[in-house]
Amino acid sequence: MLKELNDAMDYIDENIMEDLLLEDIFKSVNVSEYNFRKIFYYLSGMTLNEYVKNRRLSEANIDLLKGERVTDIAFKYGYQSLDGFTRAFKKWSGFLPSDIAKNRFIKTFPKLSFSLTMKGGISMKFKIENMPAFNFVGVSKRVPMQFEGVNNSIVELAMSITDEQREIMHSLQNIKPNEIVNVSYEADHQFMKEEDYLTHLIGILTTDDYESDLLDKITVEANMWAVFPNEGEFPRTLQDTFANIYSQWLPSSEYELVDAPMFSFSKLDDDNTHAYSEIWVAVNKK
Repeated sequence: MLKELNDAMDYIDENIMEDLLLEDIFKSVNVSEYNFRKIFYYLSGMTLNEYVKNRRLSEANIDLLKGERVTDIAFKYGYQSLDGFTRAFKKWSGFLPSDIAKNRFIKTFPKLSFSLTMKGGISMKFKIENMPAFNFVGVSKRVPMQFEGVNNSIVELAMSITDEQREIMHSLQNIKPNEIVNVSYEADHQFMKEEDYLTHLIGILTTDDYESDLLDKITVEANMWAVFPNEGEFPRTLQDTFANIYSQWLPSSEYELVDAPMFSFSKLDDDNTHAYSEIWVAVNKK
């Protein structure tokens, strides 16, 4: 996957002034869109759209220093109007395009290059589970994506669950891991734009075909799942493991992601600061 990521960066730079479609990037390196966007996001810390925009504005900065006309540069890099380019450039650099040549302001955004560095000798323990088709059943809401600390929106969601809903979920639960799980899916534009919300469901796994207005349902096909156990300070250890799956394990493993919601569960100690957790990610062998 690292070679494919670097090849994609080359493709973007070679076509930076073209009408660059994200689908063309995936095709150029022959990788699935779902795998690429997830791994790119967790390795780079930005969406692919953000990266392309930053590279274009960096190249535009160079052209402005050369004294090229602002209008020509705006259309050269795909902006439909001078005002749109000016707003984007000002937001990115802090300067108006017209100020660049006169004051010699320079801001650069170099092409990314990916390499795998195992910081501190990270060892990722995992097991493979083959699961039949099942449903997630529970309560859900749109919440902000948050990669560090306690997500208060998820806490509020958990507190909103009624006794009646809990009883129904308990009666339906009939498949491992037989725990109350947290499920994340439907990220805004699938990490492709600068949006930051996803849908979060708290519920159970069941093979029953449950239908009710009281609870939401997500159907998942039979899949192979990679299961990552972890134990330590909560939620930091869980969040670190999640990040390492995408930034360390997937790029170097023999597996690739399946387009299915990932889920996790945590068993907390009495003071809610330490937990045993598992993260379940749907995968296929490459």
